[in-house]
Amino acid sequence: MKKPPTFQIFTVLLSLLLISAAGIGRERSIPTVPRLLQAVGNSNNLQVRKGTPFKIAIFADLHFGEDPWTDWAPRQDVNSLKVMSSVLDAETPGLVVYLGDVITANNLATHNASLYWDKAISPARDRNIPWATVFGNHDDAKFEWPKAWLSPSGVPPTRCPGTTSGCPSRGTTRVELVQGEIKASVKGLSRTMMGPNQLLPSVSNYVLPLKSSDPSKPAVALLYFLDSGGGSYPSVISNAQVEWFKTVSNARNPDLRIPELIFWHIPSKAYEKVAPPTDDEISKPCVGSITFDGKVATQDAENGMMAVLENRSSVKAVFVGHNHGLDWCCPGEKNLWLCFARHTGYGGYGFWDRGARIVEITETPLGIKSWIRMEDGFVHSEVNLSRA
Repeated sequence: MKKPPTFQIFTVLLSLLLISAAGIGRERSIPTVPRLLQAVGNSNNLQVRKGTPFKIAIFADLHFGEDPWTDWAPRQDVNSLKVMSSVLDAETPGLVVYLGDVITANNLATHNASLYWDKAISPARDRNIPWATVFGNHDDAKFEWPKAWLSPSGVPPTRCPGTTSGCPSRGTTRVELVQGEIKASVKGLSRTMMGPNQLLPSVSNYVLPLKSSDPSKPAVALLYFLDSGGGSYPSVISNAQVEWFKTVSNARNPDLRIPELIFWHIPSKAYEKVAPPTDDEISKPCVGSITFDGKVATQDAENGMMAVLENRSSVKAVFVGHNHGLDWCCPGEKNLWLCFARHTGYGGYGFWDRGARIVEITETPLGIKSWIRMEDGFVHSEVNLSRA
């Protein structure tokens, strides 16, 4: 016998109430994050497979589209693709992090810099590997007119990948780059999110939980991504971002039992304090190398983020790029590891070998370690990132 509609509606509502009540009192539930503090993007389904470590490949300072009017630049982009492909095929990570300066916007006389952005993330996309991006100081930098273009030779033909027409020179904003990436994401592989509006002009501020292989258990790790500025606005992590991080991290991890990893582009001033001497071999407890001027180029100011991280024992490490010649990890205050990625792209300054930093998270027993994998397959500078 068919039940009347009002009875069906009552049954559904009662079922929902019972389900909700059943969840009350469960241990290790994660509090709800206020809606205004949530980021917008594709759904996240990063999860550890049982018995298998979860790897993250960090690609830093790719600088796609640098001097695109020359013969040199397109070759460098091809070489950068080869580096990423080599690393991905060797490590088979579960996530790729593009750690800023994906493109060199100040060299792109084009509004649609997303074409270069899309090309840069293609190695992960083509292998069906999820990826997440944060912004660097070059990604939305204002276009700089080369002096040579004002000489009798004039403006050379611009080269916009995938187009046959000219390239209007307006630039592409952070918001437009993120929106373009998310919209064009095949199979929802992009894990990049648009940060809360109240954090503008910074954009890439969000958190991705790495889920346990056992759905009944809490996350294995929390991955935080922050926009360290530069380009269209000063190179800083603002006080608003600090407050956002405090609110979200306290809601998601109030008892500090879930390990947390932090990703942004430009080093904080804390990196200067722990930096190895530039004229010496790196020695323990630091691990890694200096292949160029070892001086650390930092953010313009410190607005309290490092103090917050240092006082959260759950935060195990911070990962940055920006300084192309550095790939070291050193313990900072309260044993918080401060790490550089490895310069991945052939764009940007530097003539040394390219590579990528790998982070490996093991669920049982819980552990986090990292190393550098070079383009030629050589692996070095392994470090245990556990923090007491």
